[in-house]
Amino acid sequence: MGTVVFLFLAPGVVAGVIPWLLTGWEVDRALWLPLRLAGGVILATSVGALLHAFARFVVEGIGTPAPVAPTERLVIGGLYRYVRNPMYLAVVGAIVGQALLLGQLTLLVYAGALWVVFFAFVHWYEEPHLALRFGADYERYREAVPGWLPRPKGLTEHPPGKR
Repeated sequence: MGTVVFLFLAPGVVAGVIPWLLTGWEVDRALWLPLRLAGGVILATSVGALLHAFARFVVEGIGTPAPVAPTERLVIGGLYRYVRNPMYLAVVGAIVGQALLLGQLTLLVYAGALWVVFFAFVHWYEEPHLALRFGADYERYREAVPGWLPRPKGLTEHPPGKR
């Protein structure tokens, strides 16, 4: 239940309410139709990835993505095998998808600024916190899986806790 509440409070506001406040979700029909269609695909894919990432926290991590109710275990399965930050990437992707779908440049600027905030949060808070919490398992995971650019081949060699 905590995960569902956090889903609506954090990504729901950041990728839903704020884009709506910035644009009213008004469509600029002057934008080339294939770009708008690509935006719809990016948005749908990002929402799916976000839901998948949240579910991993419940099923695999036995907890929530919310810092006040963290997981008991390090989450390294699913999309987390390919990139360490799929949740942040999915939120930014959802905003980029809306920008293209609606033809709203404002949302591209917002997505860029948000990515900078996410990057700083991960670098200055999340990574040090996870290193303290999960120790060598997190360090091995961090060495094996890229933070921001997904790699095509998933985590296969020496997953954390399996050495």
